[in-house]
Amino acid sequence: TLTAETHCHPTFIEPFEGSATGTGGRLRDNHAVGRGGLVIAGALGIFTGNLCVPGYPMPWEKEEGWKIPEEFAAPLQIMLRGTDGAYAYGNCFGEPTVLGVTRTFGQTVSGQRRGWYKPILYTAGWGQMDHQHRKKGKPLRNMLVVQVGGKAFRIGMGGGSGSSLSAGAISAKLAFDSVQRGDPEMENRVNRVIRACVALGRKNPIVSAHDYGAGGACNALTEIAHPAGARIELRKLPVGDRTLSVLEIWGNEAQERDGFLIRSRDWKRFRAICDREKVECAIVGRITGDGWLVLHDETDGSKPVEVPLDRLLEKLPRKTFHHQTIKPVLQPLHLPGDLTVEKALERVLRLPAVASKRFLTTKVDRSVSGLIAQQQCIGPNQLPLSDFAAVAQTYFPQADGSTPGVAISLGEQPLKGFISPEKMARLAVAEALLNLVGAKITRIKDIKMSANWMWAAKRPGEGPRLIAAAQALRDYLIPLGMAIDGGKDSLSMSARLTGPDNQPQEAKAPGELILSYYAPMLDVGRKITCDLKQWGNALVYIDLAGDRKALGGSALAQCFKQTGDDCPDACEPARLKQIFELVQQLVQSGGIVSVHDVSDGGLITTLLEMAFAGNRGVYINLDHTAETLPLFFSEGPGLVLEFPSWQLAKLLDQIRGIGVYADQIGKVGETGGPITVAHNNRPVLNCEMTKLRAIWEETSSRLDALQANPECVSEEARVNRNPLAPPPYRLTFSPAPTPQSRFRKAARPNVAVVREQGTNGDAEMIAALQMAGFKTWDVTMSDLVAGRAVLDERFRGVIFPGGFSFGDVLDAGKGWAGVIRFNPKVREQFERFRQRPDTFSFGVCNGCQLMALMGWVPGLDYTPEVDQPRFVQNRSRRFESRWVTVAIQKSPAMMLSEMAGSTLGVWVAHGEGYLHFPSSKMIDKILGEKLAPLRYVDRKNRPTETYPFNPNGSPKGIAGLCSPDGRHLAMMPHPERAFLLWQWAWLPPEFQKLEASPWLRMFQNAYHWCVS
Repeated sequence: TLTAETHCHPTFIEPFEGSATGTGGRLRDNHAVGRGGLVIAGALGIFTGNLCVPGYPMPWEKEEGWKIPEEFAAPLQIMLRGTDGAYAYGNCFGEPTVLGVTRTFGQTVSGQRRGWYKPILYTAGWGQMDHQHRKKGKPLRNMLVVQVGGKAFRIGMGGGSGSSLSAGAISAKLAFDSVQRGDPEMENRVNRVIRACVALGRKNPIVSAHDYGAGGACNALTEIAHPAGARIELRKLPVGDRTLSVLEIWGNEAQERDGFLIRSRDWKRFRAICDREKVECAIVGRITGDGWLVLHDETDGSKPVEVPLDRLLEKLPRKTFHHQTIKPVLQPLHLPGDLTVEKALERVLRLPAVASKRFLTTKVDRSVSGLIAQQQCIGPNQLPLSDFAAVAQTYFPQADGSTPGVAISLGEQPLKGFISPEKMARLAVAEALLNLVGAKITRIKDIKMSANWMWAAKRPGEGPRLIAAAQALRDYLIPLGMAIDGGKDSLSMSARLTGPDNQPQEAKAPGELILSYYAPMLDVGRKITCDLKQWGNALVYIDLAGDRKALGGSALAQCFKQTGDDCPDACEPARLKQIFELVQQLVQSGGIVSVHDVSDGGLITTLLEMAFAGNRGVYINLDHTAETLPLFFSEGPGLVLEFPSWQLAKLLDQIRGIGVYADQIGKVGETGGPITVAHNNRPVLNCEMTKLRAIWEETSSRLDALQANPECVSEEARVNRNPLAPPPYRLTFSPAPTPQSRFRKAARPNVAVVREQGTNGDAEMIAALQMAGFKTWDVTMSDLVAGRAVLDERFRGVIFPGGFSFGDVLDAGKGWAGVIRFNPKVREQFERFRQRPDTFSFGVCNGCQLMALMGWVPGLDYTPEVDQPRFVQNRSRRFESRWVTVAIQKSPAMMLSEMAGSTLGVWVAHGEGYLHFPSSKMIDKILGEKLAPLRYVDRKNRPTETYPFNPNGSPKGIAGLCSPDGRHLAMMPHPERAFLLWQWAWLPPEFQKLEASPWLRMFQNAYHWCVS
């Protein structure tokens, strides 16, 4: 992984090699593991009660007289506002969210109200660490106990206790006290401190790291001092409110704080790193070595805490739980006698668990870091249907051209738990494993996972069900050779509602087990997705559930407000393992081109999703003895494979040799073709693919209209109702890798990658520049302000990366611009650099906004206060994360020379990218002088303002600006996140044969300009 070897001075950055280990757990904690880890990516799950979207009634959502207390947030508000907060945190921090799961439920089961009225907001994260930092060092006498990060305020005092009570039982005061401060920009800075320490290798000053979570300092500092003991000085803990009590300081759960053990001799170096990143750090205590934890208050000499550590952490009394087994009273499923496949799909495709998740994936950054090889969206239309995510561990390929990384998947099947907790656990294992099958991992026994249990375990009848699920999970994982290495639990998942009789009643959440898998990949490019690829290819169904096609716990059952009394089960572990390994071999060899698992919605939904993603029709005829609805809507585990027909006989023999059902069930249709499905040669569905896709998209569109500009949402819905041609990519040059001889040159052009607090896109920018042959320097604004760095003659380029400078609380890039504009020495440096004829500059996203505010682009002779274009809020009124298409225009832009006429895909990730022109005359002037080198285009390769082809609505589709002499270029899209082919969200077949990504040419052009 590329990282900065950062001291208190601007540092020349080179890639380094080191072995790495994936880690699971909550992402924001991942950097505080061992002696420091590196964050890679995260996932999000959200589970609520029935949404009841206004004007969009769903038959299964009627609450039958049940009322949610007024003090509760409504499920719809939680779904939208809750994800807004979670995603905004990750976007600002620089955490790409690459996977997720969404469910809603509210129903009476066995006479008991069930639903996620106490919602779940689940997060998971993956990172890596150098093997030499994986173990925490032992606390030794006189080591420093250090806190880094934000200050404590009167907030976040009740998180642990609040989450341990049923919703409705918690007092208003405790509910308020359970709110924890979220400051992603501070988290970004703390993370950079850890990255800098990690990059020092053996000189890493961190002996042990611990994040602040539940319990705050009293938990983190207690554990970090164990077993040696420590004396903590209460008044040294940084606080933002001097009126806090001793208890409020010691137990404060405000986030974005970490505790470290530092040797005294390393304190000066560590402090310098913190100063450079503008992070407060404080020595709050010392290791004593006597085994006691002492909290000392210097204001009165008291010791509010004085206790032996073994009594706190080792010699705890064991708790005894008394459980009562209650056998559920289940009713068989009764569906309408005239229910057809098409009528069933009218409901199932609208259920949030099955429907499009576009309303979630659009507003979360899925490309930041440049290490993302696979995120949620796939295919030419980028539909959120990926079964897995893949993240690289480095930008730089191995000697054989491969890029190592990690594959990630999720598995959970909570509604089956009403019928059988044991089957629910086994199905979760199978789902996560089959989701992972399209990414070629090293081997199945390398899979590790987090197991997260969300259960009303303290309520009557629920404890034994939890135990049964846990035992079944254990017994199923052992034969597979897979292991759980972490997780978190929430065992108070119930809420008090008002029942139909106007009396308080309890509503328990469905028992939920979420498994998050991760496993190493030798090459992140060795993967296949579920979008159909080629007309005429064969489709093969592998059934891993056996002959029983039960509908219990299915999406179809939920859509008719039922649960059923029987559900599918997973096959034997040995067969599941054999099928997984066989398909993995086919992924490795290229024998199959698409694969998708059978899960929510059943086999019919699997086929439709593959068709939607590939923008193609399908022709299906399934010969089977089962009845039609159970056959197509049962959610037993299975796979659908797409591959060339000439390989059919060989593949079927291999699968059948394992002892599972497998048969060709159809073939891939033409682009935009119909969905034709038959059962035993009897037609059961004949419908336009676009019509079914519109139904699948409608729930997402309805939710989107409540969180974004409805006009934009309507535009996108109209676009999605069409078959849509693939993006009109075009190349006017031949991309080529940078010659290896260039990297061996001692004299290479120096570029300064300048960042401000909140910048989060510098690592991928540095990597792109390095891949072109530059020497790159990490320069912070604090370096320039303090005089530790100067933009002098050694630098030929200055680069402004993307991110959220100062959290963008001052609007798009204005805080960053203010630091430059209102500091005379710094402003003079930048202006002198700009005027030199041998320099260039490049800004992306937040850096693009900065360059516009400084007047570097378009750099015309006008009155800046009156005529200067600037970037403001997107027309959609929200953050936009998309893979868009841009056309490169003729312009003086040096970095885009010889690229004009090309049309390429590229990432965008911004909330304020609308290019505002104070005067319409300025638009004409910029276009007339060819100072708009990049423009968003539609599927006919025409510059457009239509959403979503133009994600921000900028006039004439303008996506970037350059200066008249071409030396200064600013753009909203992120070419530095697509300078490698595996970073592209979608590649047409002809582009898959390229030797290098077309976007690398930009950085190579800059190199050639500098050396010439």
